[in-house]
Amino acid sequence: MKKLLSLILCAVLAGSCVLTGCGGGETSKEQSSDKSSSQTEKKNDTPDPIKGIKATASTDKYRNVYQIFVNSFCDSDNDGIGDIKGIISQLDYINDGDPAKGDDLGADALWLTPVMPSKSYHKYDVEDYYDIDKSFGTLKDYEQLLSECHKRGINVIMDLVLNHISSKNPLFLNAVREVSEGKLDGDAEYFEVHKKDYFSSDVQVVNMGNDYVCEANFSLDMPEWNLNSEKTKTEFKKIAKFWLDKGVDGFRLDAVKYYNNKDTDGVKFLKWFCDTCRDIKKEVYLVGEDWSADSEIESFYASDIDSLFPFKFATNTGQIADAINNQKGGSLIKKLKSYEDKMSKKSKNYINAMFLSNHDQVRIGNSLESKGLDCEKFAANVYMLAPGSSFTYYGEEIGMTAPQTDGDAYYRLPMVFDKDNLQKIEVPGTTEDDNQAPAGGGVKQQLSDENSLLNHYRRIINIKLQNPEIARGKITKQVTFADKGIGAYEVSYKDSKLIIIHNFRNEKSVDLTITDEIMKNATVRADLMGDVSDGHVQLKDGKLTLPRHSTVILKAAEK
Repeated sequence: MKKLLSLILCAVLAGSCVLTGCGGGETSKEQSSDKSSSQTEKKNDTPDPIKGIKATASTDKYRNVYQIFVNSFCDSDNDGIGDIKGIISQLDYINDGDPAKGDDLGADALWLTPVMPSKSYHKYDVEDYYDIDKSFGTLKDYEQLLSECHKRGINVIMDLVLNHISSKNPLFLNAVREVSEGKLDGDAEYFEVHKKDYFSSDVQVVNMGNDYVCEANFSLDMPEWNLNSEKTKTEFKKIAKFWLDKGVDGFRLDAVKYYNNKDTDGVKFLKWFCDTCRDIKKEVYLVGEDWSADSEIESFYASDIDSLFPFKFATNTGQIADAINNQKGGSLIKKLKSYEDKMSKKSKNYINAMFLSNHDQVRIGNSLESKGLDCEKFAANVYMLAPGSSFTYYGEEIGMTAPQTDGDAYYRLPMVFDKDNLQKIEVPGTTEDDNQAPAGGGVKQQLSDENSLLNHYRRIINIKLQNPEIARGKITKQVTFADKGIGAYEVSYKDSKLIIIHNFRNEKSVDLTITDEIMKNATVRADLMGDVSDGHVQLKDGKLTLPRHSTVILKAAEK
């Protein structure tokens, strides 16, 4: 009865007020919006350049994606586990469906980590591909989530694991039984089952009996699917159709790196799966995980997958963090343009998928928080304004950090909605003491602070919705200045062009001359400041002063 009442309450809250039921207070969106727009003493009185520009919701695959680790985001019934009802209760925080108001985060897609039945808390070892893990809710809950998301213009990307399966999945259990009886033409065909001497000594395998083993790259509890088998492909087509027919908008494909093995052409398989999904749902969005070098990612784009995560730009040791730490803006833009050029030549569907961190990496706040709030904001500018879709890991927008850096569990602690009322969600391998609020507080506190990291993320997304060129445009040229700490480029989309200029300098403002060669009749379309008390960027008679860790977007004035 307690759980039933909690679910009813959660459903009511989902339609009325954000930030309640998951460690939030009673601050309504209207109250927090009023507070976040309160006036701060500015160094100049230049009007906000984005005021009055219409923001238009995305209707295509270019999205601002919010990644949720389901176990840790929002617990609707106080059982110590995040759940689908909890996500529903926070949709108005993520996106209320009205881009003109700009008083929500504005994310227009969700990537949910696996929700299918599994004994693990992370759910990447799937026991049933056609259901929802009972700790997260039911299929009806998931269908409600899809419906509520679509009302708000939010697409839902499902995490789909096709490289391995749970050793507890009935198909694999039956395969083990059959192999032990000497039968290899039954369910064993679904899996990478071979004689022991088929594999080299460095390949991890699980014993099947009768001198047969099955490849298991990640864990002995996660045997590998046989991606060459027609049986496997038939099953995958059924799985894809099941979820796409329910309204899922796309799939995040786990560890596509492991689609390649001794006898499997991973690119060929991935192309088959992409084509299969598009036959079911033409506008399906597909993004793959491969943390390899550019050459392998480039080869996978030959499958015509929409996106692959560019890991080299992300993480605490990636190229974005390195460029910020060493003030090498020009160098970073050169690398970004080179990457864009290579990948877009391989796939007509290419959409970059920039991110800073995810559930498998130390939170980006661990390296940026100590350098200052302006540094955290600036990193968001750099990755979110790059062409393509941006992926924001839950809690990144409020500066969450990991208390330790030696285990995945520490990167998956509960979302902080209110620093004074922390969620008591159980994350195996951590303790309640590990759960701490970020320096700026939780969502409730940051909504009320005009200078907060959260309000900066909201502004970035609003600017992107005002300027479709940012996500959809192609980098046509790098714009260079004498100061190598400036990273700038031109993006072109249809008949429109923008110049995006980042100041990677961490100590000084930079004076720039915007010549007619760079952009004739340039005006400030938008700016993103490290500190809102600096006021807004001014461009007068071709002279532009750009404060440290700030960004400006220029557009030619309309005649």
